[in-house]
Amino acid sequence: MGHDSIGQSGSAFRRPRQVRGFPSYRGQRHFPGLYWSATTGGHVGFESWLERDHVMLLDFTPEVTGLLSQPFWLFWEDGRGKRVSHAPDYFARFEDGRGLVVDCRPLDRIDARSAAKFEATRTACVSAGWGYRVVGAVDAVRMGNVRWLAGYRHPRRGVAEGVVERLLALFSVPSPLVGQAALMGDPIAV
Repeated sequence: MGHDSIGQSGSAFRRPRQVRGFPSYRGQRHFPGLYWSATTGGHVGFESWLERDHVMLLDFTPEVTGLLSQPFWLFWEDGRGKRVSHAPDYFARFEDGRGLVVDCRPLDRIDARSAAKFEATRTACVSAGWGYRVVGAVDAVRMGNVRWLAGYRHPRRGVAEGVVERLLALFSVPSPLVGQAALMGDPIAV
């Protein structure tokens, strides 16, 4: 486990690397890829659209300061003495130093083997002082909005100085989007 890079609650989130790559081959059922993360300022890998959705949600969580896919390997022996391994999908570091390990799987597709791996991962995370979650499908409307907004978080969409502060002040209380945006200028540009 990359202990120096993600382990201790007070340590900086350095540039750790994922412990395994994502295979890509003709006819595969999953869609691996890279998501550009505003949190990391670089790409974070995913093996499926479900993982992509969850890495995007983590990236949109303001308290998350570090994000890594396939962060470490866990090895253990099962009840029959057989060696088992698992690399969780994501590790997120929060600004207060907390760590969160996330595994993504459609909840209706968690079989006994996966459930055992997830339970072993939960036990390891608790002993390391990290949180742990197994997450499934996300609401389609929510993800549609997040995917659309994600395109505007890349630095190539440079924002004029002071615009962010003015927008935060303008939207400090709930209000209709288009009407408030019009106060800043052309609603489409804003």
